Amino acid sequence: MLSLTLERQSWAHRIPVGWKLATLFALTFVTFPLDSIAPIVAGLALVLLGWTSLGRAGFQASLRALRPVLWFVVIILVYHIFVGRLHQGAVIVLKMLLLFGFANFVTMTSRLSDMMDLVIRLLSPLRRVGIPPERIALAFALVIRFTPVLGQRGARLAEAWRARSARRAGPRIIAPLAVSALDDADQVAEALRARGGLRE
Repeated sequence: MLSLTLERQSWAHRIPVGWKLATLFALTFVTFPLDSIAPIVAGLALVLLGWTSLGRAGFQASLRALRPVLWFVVIILVYHIFVGRLHQGAVIVLKMLLLFGFANFVTMTSRLSDMMDLVIRLLSPLRRVGIPPERIALAFALVIRFTPVLGQRGARLAEAWRARSARRAGPRIIAPLAVSALDDADQVAEALRARGGLRE
């Protein structure tokens, strides 16, 4: 779901990544107890304004990043309609869109190296127990970097399946997607070893 860093610089790129992640944490903390739609919609409107400020490319990339979430939105809404709790379902869905939308805004406007540096600083006390924070930061960065890549690859596999069959791809693309992910992991591991790995 998370997009890659937006190449075009914007005002949000100049905000330190620590402040943006702290805002995301605070927004999550404030949003979860809410049971009213109005403040959540207001927050979602601010997120949409933030997307718009990134230009057309940034807005379109943000919309694409939310596509996987739409399946959960539909399932949650259908379930709550079935049990007669539409208001509760609408609140949950709007919270999801708000938090995922802002999280995507943060990743799009933050350099991966800055996020790694922040994680290393926050986890630096782990050195005292023999855990190098650089390894955790690298794992964190790889997850952010490869999540949208795997999403795009899954979409391409589904399109290739549809071009060859009238039936839905469904779980049939899971195996080739898993093999592709393992191949990427192997190539990344080889590249890290070729560069000396992670130094303590």
